[in-house]
Amino acid sequence: MLPPPAPAATGGRVEATTVDGVRVTAGVQHHRHGPGDGALLWSAAEVWQLFPDADTAGTEGFDLLLGALRSRLDTEAPGADSACVVNWPSRDAEAIRAFLDHGLTPLAALAVRTDGPPPALAPGDAAVRLAGPADFDTVLALCTATFDYTGLVAHRRREQTAELLAPALRHALDEPLTWLAEADGEPVALAQCAWVDSGEGAEAAELLPSGRWGYVNNMVTTAGHRGSGVGRALMAHVHRELLGAGATATYLYYNPTNPLSSVFWHRQGYRPLWTSWEAHPASALR
Repeated sequence: MLPPPAPAATGGRVEATTVDGVRVTAGVQHHRHGPGDGALLWSAAEVWQLFPDADTAGTEGFDLLLGALRSRLDTEAPGADSACVVNWPSRDAEAIRAFLDHGLTPLAALAVRTDGPPPALAPGDAAVRLAGPADFDTVLALCTATFDYTGLVAHRRREQTAELLAPALRHALDEPLTWLAEADGEPVALAQCAWVDSGEGAEAAELLPSGRWGYVNNMVTTAGHRGSGVGRALMAHVHRELLGAGATATYLYYNPTNPLSSVFWHRQGYRPLWTSWEAHPASALR
């Protein structure tokens, strides 16, 4: 499922040589997010991201590259709201050993679902409907609840979460790609989705095979209805809708450290393709 390797990242470079004389290199990008940047919902304000060359192999090579990044950080004095990030194919176990040894945590995974649509729902299952602009307050409250929970088990919650979410949600509700599941007429679960094209020149092509992908951007079930099956019913409906509208497949991001989503999404047929390994603050990198 991995696409062809992306071109080498622009920016600074770190390099090292293994005991066998193999040269390993990686790009390093350093960037800051402004106070109103939506990326603050899932990112530190200041980020050093390592981009190992695609042919990097073996624990030793990653160990040396992370050590070189650590040496660079010693000269740059990261602040408290900072992180070191490495995004790498999820199944590279030799790389994982180096990531763990250097104090990195798997905080996000891009997972893909390539199976066909689920069977039709039986009568009496959760009532699912499209959300529209009139549902903005409900949708905002549900999405904010997602970040309230993930603030405990992944990235720390931002005080301005609702303000950061609002602009993108207003835009999203203009498209028929957000669904609400209701119980006794009250919204108890939400799935907010989008279309993402992965083709030549597209940013998504660095992570996904070519095609038109259905992206599950945000999904939440209220605390009192977790375990009732309403989330499964909602996603069964969403998968049928997206695949029926021409999606090649579907993908999403979940937090491996989240005890709810890490179980739920695997049961829905998703498997991790890329994992984002992070150290918070950046100075925590060993």
